[in-house]
Amino acid sequence: MRTERLATALLAIAVTIPAAAPRAQRSAPLDRNAVPKAGPAPAIRIPAWTRTRLSNGAELVVSVKKDLPLVSFNVGFIGGSTSYDPPGKMGIAPFVAQMLSEGTSTRSADELSNAQQLLGISISANIAQETGTLGFTALKDRLPAAVDLLADMMLHPKLPQEALDRIRGRTLVSLQQARDNPNAVASNVFAKVTYGDQHPYGAVSTPATVNSITRDDIVAFHKAYFTPGHAVISVAGDVDPAAVKALVEHAFADWHRGGSKPTFAYPALPAPKPRTIYLVDKPGAAQSVFALGEPGPNQYTPDYYAIQVMNTILGGLFQSRLNRDIREEKGYSYGVSSSFAFGRGPGAFRAGGGIVTAKSDSALILFMQHLRGVQGSEPFKDDEVRQGKDALVQSLPLQFSSVNGVRSAVSGIYLRDLPENYYQTYASRIDGVTKDDLMRVAKKYIDLDVMNLVIVGDRVAIEEALRRTGIAPIVRLDADGKPVVTP
Repeated sequence: MRTERLATALLAIAVTIPAAAPRAQRSAPLDRNAVPKAGPAPAIRIPAWTRTRLSNGAELVVSVKKDLPLVSFNVGFIGGSTSYDPPGKMGIAPFVAQMLSEGTSTRSADELSNAQQLLGISISANIAQETGTLGFTALKDRLPAAVDLLADMMLHPKLPQEALDRIRGRTLVSLQQARDNPNAVASNVFAKVTYGDQHPYGAVSTPATVNSITRDDIVAFHKAYFTPGHAVISVAGDVDPAAVKALVEHAFADWHRGGSKPTFAYPALPAPKPRTIYLVDKPGAAQSVFALGEPGPNQYTPDYYAIQVMNTILGGLFQSRLNRDIREEKGYSYGVSSSFAFGRGPGAFRAGGGIVTAKSDSALILFMQHLRGVQGSEPFKDDEVRQGKDALVQSLPLQFSSVNGVRSAVSGIYLRDLPENYYQTYASRIDGVTKDDLMRVAKKYIDLDVMNLVIVGDRVAIEEALRRTGIAPIVRLDADGKPVVTP
């Protein structure tokens, strides 16, 4: 009887399943040898925004995006550690950013944390080399309380000594761990050999600079930095601009006028040296980390758009020349790339990545071949130029698809001092770049004769092979970028 009931149930299920479509109605088999056709390019819709000035002198930028009841709120500052860290005190800026969550004159650190959890927000703070930010994303109805909480953290922090001691200890441990990380060592040594000790771009935190930071230094930095004279408050989401301005004026009522924008008057760069391999020993390393480059142009160069396209083709995409050859075809790496930093000052051009130890010499030869290639020995092809341009332009719709993306893009115009029509003209400027432009900027901004070739790896395994390439003489450095004295 049980078997009969089971058979009846299975028959009922089978009856409800639609019959398979006749073979003639099924889709054609997939031809895996044919490249799929690309769909239509996504439409670019640049959001509008309003720009006003608060009574204390801070700028307020608001972009309305009402598809979701969300708001992205940020207090940004023009200038960062390169302008506000005192000499010999590298590391104060991130210390201050971390200490803003350590309690205020009316709330303990735990109370700040609990208040954020109840509001469903996370207030993040960061002070980088040339900008600083303090912000959150919140539901529309939580915005007033969230802004009040952020204002309290920014304007009335306790900055307690015990927090400084704890953060200092954690930072010292991180610095010690970084000495065992070839990527961190390569970045620090590259900064040292490229910019020297006297340029802010060459400054790195060390145990000595971290130990020299006092609470008085923290308090002085906070007082000098968190001023409205160089602040840009940016808001994007389901808001009314007039209501936002009233809210911000009320929340920051005791943030009084003061401060100014930094000048970014950086010192001159050290004189360039002939191309050199700077080798840092990492015994037993399975990979060699490459950091190859030199000082580049600032973000205001008229060649900005041509450089963007050229670098995208060279090393900015997964399918770029560097990554396609060194990773995909040769299998020497999990991934290599290139970039231009485009700072207020001469941000670095840098190429590199992790290379399997046994192929360090071969990879270096390939890097140099591709750097020469974009200068003319390997002419740009129509399809790769089109791909490079499309990759840059077609990333914009995604950037403007969220409240955080809109807010970040719009605030970046004012934090970086870009033209207000930057995004409106971006696509046409990229599209106007020619092959001649690409070769010209490659020759102008990638100077192979003075390039710094920093390689962190197992010296015993790679030094002689690197020397045999004849690409450049080898100078041995330690993890701090100081010359190694050989007996």
